[in-house]
Amino acid sequence: MSMAASSASRAPEPRGFKRLWRVLKQLFYETVGALFAILALGWLNSAFRAWTRDVAHWLIGLSIVVALLFVFFAVSSFRRARSL
Repeated sequence: MSMAASSASRAPEPRGFKRLWRVLKQLFYETVGALFAILALGWLNSAFRAWTRDVAHWLIGLSIVVALLFVFFAVSSFRRARSL
């Protein structure tokens, strides 16, 4: 009896185009998240290079802030892809 109750409470799995659309959305979010992560690494590399070359402190701080923003976007994009 518990098997029938548990299967009745679950929503039916999407079929056809809805399933394809869900997969495409998940792939899009994961791709965007990976791109943001790569961009964040680029900005962190820029901040590290500026720090080793004794550049103005505000430029280093700006690079780190932009990198953290991209990290936030990457994490939120991966979380959205997981919630689909």
